[in-house]
Amino acid sequence: MSSVAEAEARSNRNRQDRTGQDRTGLWLLLAITIFWGINWPAIKLSVNEVPVWAFRAICLAAGAGGLFAIARAAGLPLRIPRQDFGWLILASLGNITGWHLFSAIGVDHMLPGRASILAFTMPLWAAPIAAIWVGERLGWLKLLGLGVGALGLAVLVVPDWQNLVAAPLGPIFMLLAAISWAFGTVALKAHSFSMPTTSLVAWQMVIGGAPIFLGAFIFDHGFEPGSVSALGWWAVAYAALIPMVFCHWAWFRVVAIYPAVVAAIGTLAIPVVGVISSALITNDPVGWAEILSLLLIIFALFLVLVVPMLQQRRAAAAQGMTP
Repeated sequence: MSSVAEAEARSNRNRQDRTGQDRTGLWLLLAITIFWGINWPAIKLSVNEVPVWAFRAICLAAGAGGLFAIARAAGLPLRIPRQDFGWLILASLGNITGWHLFSAIGVDHMLPGRASILAFTMPLWAAPIAAIWVGERLGWLKLLGLGVGALGLAVLVVPDWQNLVAAPLGPIFMLLAAISWAFGTVALKAHSFSMPTTSLVAWQMVIGGAPIFLGAFIFDHGFEPGSVSALGWWAVAYAALIPMVFCHWAWFRVVAIYPAVVAAIGTLAIPVVGVISSALITNDPVGWAEILSLLLIIFALFLVLVVPMLQQRRAAAAQGMTP
């Protein structure tokens, strides 16, 4: 009887730990949604005055430096284990090199709110990649949430379709950014990294940022910082500190807590914040489409994040009532 009681106690502790992790994941997703959403008009204001390669190099240098400092202060190991190195390169190329370069070029060629919408088609690419690469099962809730989220994005994209077709360079680069991010996200789930999250993110910025640092030296060596306005530098400071340090750390914690598809779908609210903050900061238009999209995306998040938590609680309660 004691072994049964001990097993039940362990099961209860595991359920409590999982519930705590889910709550942490939800709070981190909320913070990411707000701060990354606001980052889109900040990127636009930045690349209006700072060349793309130089801008991303500044952001990645600040992000890596900040995260290494945090890891050092917390006493976390910084060494890259041999078994992690190859997977770290794969994840870095997708999450850092492809995403940061393609997204900055894309924003430079289109409105920031619309750019954020295309960037966050990422879950549409992550779902099939995760199913093929790591064998994640696409249950009906994930598929339904993915479909509702895609509909929410379509509500924003379709009214602006003619403008997107007329100036395709921005959309092309934003879709490349979304695919790169999806690839990097699934690469993180395909391997069990033994590194702490903070060190893992910092090294991704160094490894994935290496081609961008080189590109900045080659293409933007004539950049004159004195020509940038105070507003431009404030935008660069925001993009280099809050999204690069906190949001990147929080995102990879979310990826560690949730399956890749669920984490990806959890980002779908970011473009709505991006559109609204762009309207307030860079005067992007906002109308019924943005409101309807917000409602659809909130429903998608409810399906893939909240409903499973409610199901787990109901199952736990039913187990507790079983004699």
